[in-house]
Amino acid sequence: MQESQHKEAAQASTFKLDVKEKLSYGLGDLGNGLMFQVAQLYLLKFYTDVLGISPYWGGMVFLITKFVDAVTDTLTGTYVDSRTPGSKGKFKPFILYGTGFLALTTISAFLAPDWGETAKIVYAFVSYNLMSLAYTIVNIPYGSLSSSMTTNAADRTSLAVFRNLAAQISILVAGVIVIPMVNQFSNPALGYPVVVGGLALLGVVCHILCYRGVEERFVSKKPHVKGDGVKSIKNLLTNAQFGVLAIYTILSIGAMFLKSGVQLYYFEYALGNEALVGTVSMLSLVAIIPSVLFATPIVEKFGKKNVALFGTAGFALFEFINYFFTGEETISFLIVNFLSYVFLGFANTVAFAFVSDVVDYSHLKNGNRTEGIIYSGYSFVRKVAQGFAGFIPGVALTAIGYVANQPQSVETLSGMRSVYFLFPAVLSVASAIIFLLFYKLTDERHAKVIQELSDKGEL
Repeated sequence: MQESQHKEAAQASTFKLDVKEKLSYGLGDLGNGLMFQVAQLYLLKFYTDVLGISPYWGGMVFLITKFVDAVTDTLTGTYVDSRTPGSKGKFKPFILYGTGFLALTTISAFLAPDWGETAKIVYAFVSYNLMSLAYTIVNIPYGSLSSSMTTNAADRTSLAVFRNLAAQISILVAGVIVIPMVNQFSNPALGYPVVVGGLALLGVVCHILCYRGVEERFVSKKPHVKGDGVKSIKNLLTNAQFGVLAIYTILSIGAMFLKSGVQLYYFEYALGNEALVGTVSMLSLVAIIPSVLFATPIVEKFGKKNVALFGTAGFALFEFINYFFTGEETISFLIVNFLSYVFLGFANTVAFAFVSDVVDYSHLKNGNRTEGIIYSGYSFVRKVAQGFAGFIPGVALTAIGYVANQPQSVETLSGMRSVYFLFPAVLSVASAIIFLLFYKLTDERHAKVIQELSDKGEL
């Protein structure tokens, strides 16, 4: 019996995914991005310029919703872990059955009812919370899925590469299509839900293709025991490596989302060209090509931690350059911004691979495999970063005197530049320092974790 377990463990560590399955997994995040990331890019501006609520309340919608997610993410992750795999799998059914709910709530978030200001604010809170709940139901099982597909470190990095590429494609599609297509309508209050609805439908197709194209192979067969959910949450909160990863993520991913939240304002008022979002989205996609091509071999040589630090520090450097020297002229801005996103591509590519490593580390440390609760914790951390990235621009725009659909003062434009360049650079530097000093789960240590789990017959 023990010999059979060791044989299965050895096969698990050497099993390699084919390109078709990696592509199918990436399509899942393309589906996510065509809905949730569209909201991250456009919803704040929709709130202020179409729905007609203040930047402050628009930002509060983002911030408070993310803390509501602390409850919904935890409950979802706990429920996912408690499920016994069925005929369709443990994680995959959530993607299949949740995608329609996510599409409908995404469209509802971009509706602009002709109500009073208070009623509009309430509608924004309710619709965005429903959308965020739908995203949680799909995304936490989707993120947990990668740990069950393979235990091979290179394959996990490769899955992260495909996921990051798909996410960037969704940003490109949103950046190139949304504003020009909305402008084809006489009223943006009609244009936004129609255009977003088309993207949501495409997202549903991507989720179905993901469901059909991936396979769960390494799922714990241990029966759920009452109290496991509470125990898993306690284990997560006392997992030092997850804590460091969480702080790094809030700061580094928050920096990226902060730029996304304010870029439309900066393009329209500082650079005089709102449609520049399409060019930037196109260049951002091109910028991740080096990470798509070289991240896996570079990770194999230098390790995920070093690649993450390299990417985060490089991103910060070029954000500082744009802030101090080049950000006020369109051509120089585009060049430096492109270089910034080349480095960001490497950092983003390896980000999700860390979560799978933490799953293994927690499995060894605590004796049970809890992909759902760990990924729900990580998802919540990312949402907190998104929430602050939505809240800070709203508060900052109010503080610097932003007035919707009017020429902005010199002081307001200067404030926009700080939020767009300086804030993300400072956050990235802080994240790199913390990760360098305190994250200890290197690829070498993770390999030992896998070996110990294999020796115990746990994989």
